[in-house]
Amino acid sequence: MPVARNHSVHEPLRRPDAMPPLDEMPKRRSGMSTPGWLMTSVAPFGENQEDAFDQGLVDLGLGDCRLIRVEGAMLPIGFEAVQPNDLPMGSLVECHIAIAKAEDRSIGSAGVAWAAAETPEGDQCAIVSTLATDLDYEETESLLKRNLQRRLASRDLEVTAFDVAVDEVTAAQGHHGVAMAALIMPDSLNIGMGSRGRVRGPPTKAAEDTDGSFGSKAPAGPVRSSGTRAADAGMDFSL
Repeated sequence: MPVARNHSVHEPLRRPDAMPPLDEMPKRRSGMSTPGWLMTSVAPFGENQEDAFDQGLVDLGLGDCRLIRVEGAMLPIGFEAVQPNDLPMGSLVECHIAIAKAEDRSIGSAGVAWAAAETPEGDQCAIVSTLATDLDYEETESLLKRNLQRRLASRDLEVTAFDVAVDEVTAAQGHHGVAMAALIMPDSLNIGMGSRGRVRGPPTKAAEDTDGSFGSKAPAGPVRSSGTRAADAGMDFSL
């Protein structure tokens, strides 16, 4: 895709003053669509950072998946936002993910945003931006939107639709915590589509309710938190 060299990233974006809700935006497809969705999670009761990270993955809906963490701004051609779906055990999933870490009552925020856009030549595309900070929700959301605007401007793209998801965690006293935000695209890859397990339900027992075959450890906090949510549609894009 051509990249304009004379468009300053500091210039304001060419976009409508009032963005209509996403469900009112016309959907433009180029060939086969690539579905994806935004999700966030928080895990404030980790015994350590690895434990908090794993709790966050489970709460995010990725606990049974094999993850490919993707870098770069461009999304697959034909990206289409859909409602979150349960993923089979062993799925190979592409995701753009932000992870903010916190410890002992400190805070962290993580966010991800995507935008459908159009090039000056009329081609349709989509880009993504992620951000993890030690700031609160509002400051992180503002910075994330600004980063997304810069990515659009540096490529001379005009936004046609967008969505943003941000979450904030406060780690419990004496614990580790994470806030996670991800754009999940389970069908963007043509590999790893062999044998997979079934879609599992939520855990039926806590991690400490085992037979002790892994040795003893201090009681863990709640494995699942109430932080997971789908991103709200039609959010204000203004700073």
